[in-house]
Amino acid sequence: MGKLTVRALRAVLVVVLTGTVLVQALMLWALISGNDPEDGSLPLTPLRVMTILGIGTAQVAMVCVWRMVTMVRRGTVFSHAAFRYVDAIIGAIVAAALVWFAVTALNAPGQRDDPGVTLIMGGVGLAILGVALIVLVLRTLLAQAVARDVEAAEMQAELDEVI
Repeated sequence: MGKLTVRALRAVLVVVLTGTVLVQALMLWALISGNDPEDGSLPLTPLRVMTILGIGTAQVAMVCVWRMVTMVRRGTVFSHAAFRYVDAIIGAIVAAALVWFAVTALNAPGQRDDPGVTLIMGGVGLAILGVALIVLVLRTLLAQAVARDVEAAEMQAELDEVI
């Protein structure tokens, strides 16, 4: 991975992480201060809490990506330490899907006249779970690469002994 790519990715991560922390702080302030009255169409307090939690799942994934980029730059990504970050990303994605399903359930009673909205939202939740499955497949590929890397190191050690 080139230096420009790493710098660009880190810049994007910093901007997005800063923005999400700001949004969380504003949502938390709205919850604590009570200065934002609800209009009665949807209970805003649970939606705010779910938004804060959902953003938190994205933040966990971003921090894990940052750590893995660091491992790539150091050449240590093909190690068992990388699995901790990949597993955390998978967990964050699953948690995001669960938060989304909670939002869907909260929104469903208001959509009795148009249940298609609830079905679409449920489909989005399934798509989020699909992303977790894709990352799980990538984790399997990482496991195979780590195993091959260990095998290659063992063969190199044996070759060095022979020579």
